[in-house]
Amino acid sequence: MKIALVQINPHIGNFSHNCAKIVQAATRARESDCELVIFPELAVSGYPPQDLLERHSFIEDHELALGRLIKKISGIGVIIGAITRNTAETGKPLHNSAILFDNGAILGAVHKQLLPSYDVFDEARYFEPGTQGLSTVNYKGLNLTMTICEDIWNDKDSAPQQIYASDPVSGAINGANGAVDLIINLAASPFRLGKADLRYKIFTTISRKYKTPLLYVNQIGGQDSLLFDGGCLAINSHGQIVAAAKRFKEEMLVIDSDQLQEPAASPLSLTKKDELPDLFEALVMGTRDYVRKCGFSTCIIGLSGGIDSALTAAIACAALGEENVMGAAMPSPYSSEESIADARELAVNLGIELKVIPITFIFQAQLKTLHPVMGDLDHSITEQNLQARIRGSILMAMSNQFGSMLLSTGNKSEMAVGYCTLYGDMSGGLAVIADVPKLMVYSLANYVNREKTIIPLSTIEKPPSAELAPDQMDQDDLPPYEILDPILTAWLEENRSESEIIKMGFDRDTVQDTIRRVKTNEYKRKQAPPGLKVTSKAFGYGRRYPTAENYQEKA
Repeated sequence: MKIALVQINPHIGNFSHNCAKIVQAATRARESDCELVIFPELAVSGYPPQDLLERHSFIEDHELALGRLIKKISGIGVIIGAITRNTAETGKPLHNSAILFDNGAILGAVHKQLLPSYDVFDEARYFEPGTQGLSTVNYKGLNLTMTICEDIWNDKDSAPQQIYASDPVSGAINGANGAVDLIINLAASPFRLGKADLRYKIFTTISRKYKTPLLYVNQIGGQDSLLFDGGCLAINSHGQIVAAAKRFKEEMLVIDSDQLQEPAASPLSLTKKDELPDLFEALVMGTRDYVRKCGFSTCIIGLSGGIDSALTAAIACAALGEENVMGAAMPSPYSSEESIADARELAVNLGIELKVIPITFIFQAQLKTLHPVMGDLDHSITEQNLQARIRGSILMAMSNQFGSMLLSTGNKSEMAVGYCTLYGDMSGGLAVIADVPKLMVYSLANYVNREKTIIPLSTIEKPPSAELAPDQMDQDDLPPYEILDPILTAWLEENRSESEIIKMGFDRDTVQDTIRRVKTNEYKRKQAPPGLKVTSKAFGYGRRYPTAENYQEKA
């Protein structure tokens, strides 16, 4: 049987848009002589719909869209992720389901059994889990075990940790009436660095262990902070990857089920040592989708001449086109001529318009206005933040005037320790690199320059500075990023304790001060624009720490 695996980029709640994509892809699959086409998890609604699931009108509109879809597609079987109602008298009102239909009739449905409620996931809030072992349906002589995303991530031989009591794949294989011919996984599995290799390990282990081919179909696109990379896979019964769709783009992958039983002459090896291309592509996709799905087509970026704003501008141009990106340089009394020159050179290299708006007059007027109340501020934090907030106000005014989304430019290291100004450089609709540590910013900048110089070399090579006071450097107030970033990774992503980080070889005072800064600046991050998630733990709704807390770890 020829089977099509289709990764689409849905728009949450836009049922007509999503269904049009599904019908178009199913038609192409049928014209390619496929007998079955498979779409991702919750493809009809888009993932994750979050509290839209609590609105009765949303569920009713979803049911109407699914009903029309079932009637409209003919001549090919369809497996698709959709919301269904829980008909039991108890439990949550909805299921996260995989439905098999053909020529207007539903032939089978299974419900997601493992509902993640960690990091960015909160599915147990809305869905009732499916019943263990009821995951296999027969279609044209093939026994198909249908699983949904998390259901396949609890294998004891390959998952990093078994966090659920049951293993839906094992239960389905052992409980099937006859041999299982295909394991199918419908997913909306977000991208993060290092995750692709883990997927390959889990999926190939499962197919090899059960001597059963596995088909993986994942959503692509950016949805708020989450980035979905697609990467549909066909894995044979020997645990070899025999076909893979490109990542970060809509694509249809056609495979033949008969070929999945034989050893592959040339199995694919998809493991990558350099993840920078994927990281850059993920950020570009996430920026494009967030801006456009929120109804914007253009963006504005404050260009300081520094590396963070330069990288953000390069990502924005790749996402939206240089004609849709505007830069604004806003020199203050402490801005160096070199930084303004770097901003101009970057704008020329990218082909974007640059507005130069000096803020010295406004800054001096505010100092004069505040002097009777606050006295001489002279290079204080208050004076520095005034400059940042003047810039934020100007950028938001430009955003209002031109109908463009303002992109903020702070990196993860700065956001972690509060080296940023609330209502100043934190202003904006999207924080593009808010989950990218400073050292990785440098790596991405060099990646942008891999073929020709786009980000000026002086921007990359000069010591980082906020330029809000005379001769100011980041490392006057912060540890070197070569020290700061590993400490932050250990604390934020690996959940290591203060004492464990010190034992890694870092200075006690530096570790304690870094952790103190992370804690005391929680209030800032709660008011920051959403950032694109690329690491295992990003700031945002996947990191749920109280703002007012005073927990002290024992030494």
